[in-house]
Amino acid sequence: MSVRFEELAWHRTPMGEVSLRRRLDPALRVDVYEVKLDDDFLMSSLFTVAEVELARLALAAYPGPGNGLDVVVGGLGLGYTACAVLNEPRVGSLTVVEALDEVIGWHRDGLLPFATPVTADRRSRLVHGDFFAMSHGAGFDPDHAGRPFHVIAVDIDHSPQHVLHPSHAGFYTADGLRHLTRHLHPGGVFALWSDDPPDAAFVATLEQVFVRPTAHVVTFANPVRGGESANTVYVATAP
Repeated sequence: MSVRFEELAWHRTPMGEVSLRRRLDPALRVDVYEVKLDDDFLMSSLFTVAEVELARLALAAYPGPGNGLDVVVGGLGLGYTACAVLNEPRVGSLTVVEALDEVIGWHRDGLLPFATPVTADRRSRLVHGDFFAMSHGAGFDPDHAGRPFHVIAVDIDHSPQHVLHPSHAGFYTADGLRHLTRHLHPGGVFALWSDDPPDAAFVATLEQVFVRPTAHVVTFANPVRGGESANTVYVATAP
């Protein structure tokens, strides 16, 4: 049995102080992994349903070739979205873009044993970089500028309206999303996780750029508060 509480890693970064913690939940009797940015909880291994659904919904929306899909995940975190992508046999390559090199280090150092495929799977590549700057620029493959992808799934900010840094806000505008489509194959899929309920204004923005955007409400049990909680996964197809 694990110790009651352990701080596995702590780093001072340009975005603030980021820490990885593991604690034993006495009621559930499971180890819970949590990430904090300063005093803000970013993610917890107790709540991963929507992170997995982000990958599943994004891949399900792509009707193209039966295998060899090239996928980008923006935001590594605890690795649940990346692992869910790698569970799909149609995926030929996964590029995970993470702004904090320290988070990549957690995975390479084995601090998150449930996310082993992120570093062990030969299809997976971890890239240290600013997803938003790369979207506006030459793309997500540092070795092949302009390389297109079939699916791009993003889980970085809390929501389009609640961003972790002001520099991210422009991505969620029509112009920002048009830059993203340059990195998608025709008919490619963009998917976005959000902690907020569906936002009609953001769906309207998606409609200016993509085809048939949909806001999926993903519900899951909340063992902390009791009852159910919900996240949103937006899925949209490039023209």
